[in-house]
Amino acid sequence: MLARNEGPIAAPEKFFHLECVEQASQTAAADAAWPGVPDIALGSIIGSNVVNILLIIGLSALIWPIKVMGATLRRDTAVMMTAAVVLAPVFAMGQLGRLSGQILVAGLATYLIWAYRQPSGMEAVGVGIPAPALALVSTLWIIGGLVALMVGARFLVDGAVSIAHGYGISETLIGLTIVAVGTSLPELTTSLIAAFRRQSEIAIDDIVGSNIFNVLGILGVTASIPVASRFLTFDLPVMIAVSLILTALLLTRPVIGRGIGLAMLAGYVAYVWTAQG
Repeated sequence: MLARNEGPIAAPEKFFHLECVEQASQTAAADAAWPGVPDIALGSIIGSNVVNILLIIGLSALIWPIKVMGATLRRDTAVMMTAAVVLAPVFAMGQLGRLSGQILVAGLATYLIWAYRQPSGMEAVGVGIPAPALALVSTLWIIGGLVALMVGARFLVDGAVSIAHGYGISETLIGLTIVAVGTSLPELTTSLIAAFRRQSEIAIDDIVGSNIFNVLGILGVTASIPVASRFLTFDLPVMIAVSLILTALLLTRPVIGRGIGLAMLAGYVAYVWTAQG
């Protein structure tokens, strides 16, 4: 989520809640949109994580170098890396079963509880709005946004399937590219706004959180779908590799500069080009 400089600072618990709501809405939208198109479902999740790291962080770093700050960020990146690696034995079975999905969702719940209980140096500051009124407005926005997400996700997938059938493009490639980028548009918008405000470090928090939710949450609730062999042999290894690269950068460098951002963008172009084969 994008925190603004203007005005009072919300409590970290509010940021935590808003991030959960945003990702839960995306999960519900995805679950409503994917029945019958497992390749698009898996492609959009794997592709979205690759887009988040190579395209979005690459663009953000190119606009303004990203400062790496905080042990919490490194901890969350380790969780993201672990979640990516866990998919390898799951995909090797050729089927994302209900038990695997339940384990992923349980992992997400454990991570959220653990993260919520971690001490924070930030203090809550009131925003001058009565709590009941603020809660009502927030609830209405959440309901409206959830409905819009579900309808929009359905149109996105229907349009993607039509393109795939009309032009002879595989549903997997459509999921890995068009649908993946569409899924990552909220992160892209947030990160670019932050970068133009010279607050590119916000992009890292947003991307790491989104990637964790994509794997443990969205993939977890879309269980009982077949896994095409190419995901195990190509797309998942790419996702694990770029996650490992991001983890290494966060552990070893104080800043992700424009040179690395450009290399990430080139890597994304190379991935899309290779994925067509």
